[in-house]
Amino acid sequence: MSKKHTVKIKVRNILGYFLLGLMGTMQLSCSSLDVRQVDLELEETLPYMTITSYTQALDDLGLMSEIYGTPTLKIQCNPIGDNTGSSAATGGEIPRDITEMMKSALNTIGGNIVYIPYDPSFMQNQMITGYSTFSNKIIPDVVLTGGITEFDRGLETKGSNTDINASGEFTGLPKDIPSNFAELRYGSARKSGLARITLDFNLLDFQTMTGIAKMNTVNSMLVRKALTEREVGISLFGPSFGARGSIKKVQGRHAAVRLLVELSMIQLVGKHLMLPYWRLLGPDAKPDKIIMNQIDQYYYSLTTTSIIACLQEWLYLYGFDTEINGTMDEATLEGLEKIYPNLQYTNGEVDLQTFRYVYMNIPVSILAKKRRDKFNLY
Repeated sequence: MSKKHTVKIKVRNILGYFLLGLMGTMQLSCSSLDVRQVDLELEETLPYMTITSYTQALDDLGLMSEIYGTPTLKIQCNPIGDNTGSSAATGGEIPRDITEMMKSALNTIGGNIVYIPYDPSFMQNQMITGYSTFSNKIIPDVVLTGGITEFDRGLETKGSNTDINASGEFTGLPKDIPSNFAELRYGSARKSGLARITLDFNLLDFQTMTGIAKMNTVNSMLVRKALTEREVGISLFGPSFGARGSIKKVQGRHAAVRLLVELSMIQLVGKHLMLPYWRLLGPDAKPDKIIMNQIDQYYYSLTTTSIIACLQEWLYLYGFDTEINGTMDEATLEGLEKIYPNLQYTNGEVDLQTFRYVYMNIPVSILAKKRRDKFNLY
């Protein structure tokens, strides 16, 4: 048998096996399925609690306010929404009203922070029906204002494509073969876009309805979306088959707004109460210059006796059984040296760096909270 005849037989066998397999698959599918009976199963999921990157930080901020012994802060917020108009123009791509997010964030903090809702119509209706009066209502200390101030969608758009095509012509094939070409095609495409969302918030004094200097936050977040497509095709002596897939992912705009709201609340409350809130935001967070300046001003406003008394109070929260007497006794000096090895104590005075360090690193724990409660009893 000639070599050319052997090639023809092999090609015919390959095509024959391929066609027989395809026909068998189609026959089996048609016998068990009716193409008019199409069904799709959806994955079912149970409800779950929404936990963000700052859920624990909000709770710890309330605990921090109790440990540091701050005064009670009563906050009321105005209705807060989208000031850019993009929520309507984009079909709700960002939320129109974020007041409920604000309420949830403020109410999550707890501790010495009290959230007071602003709903005049509800309160008026309650008074008319006789259910409630203003006699027991709490007056807020500060009012929170703000909103979504930026939503830039097309900051950056990127795209890339890859196309690969390889083909070959075979000779010596049977004449009844539809084609003597074999071809392989592969293609992929990727597109990505970048957008930015910015939220502004300010604190107002409730009595004077004027802004509290430096009590504001402006936070932004970048959100991305991307689309990827891939396809492959094969042509084998006439018959062609292939596959194609695509996926699109978008970072949630509403979830991004919630993160910005929670971050802003941590910053505003921390600034107003002079708390080292950045400790709750992760190891990459930097100290707030406003609070650092407040600590410095507080340090220079105290006498030497008062500075030592403050340190003794904070050492007690660390777990040292120090006596609050304003004197640098042995127990106080030993506690400071354990906490801050770089202690500078000359001429009977403690330096600013030590004062800063001890204040900013008071433990945020249940044990420290218990020691604060015990301290307040005396």
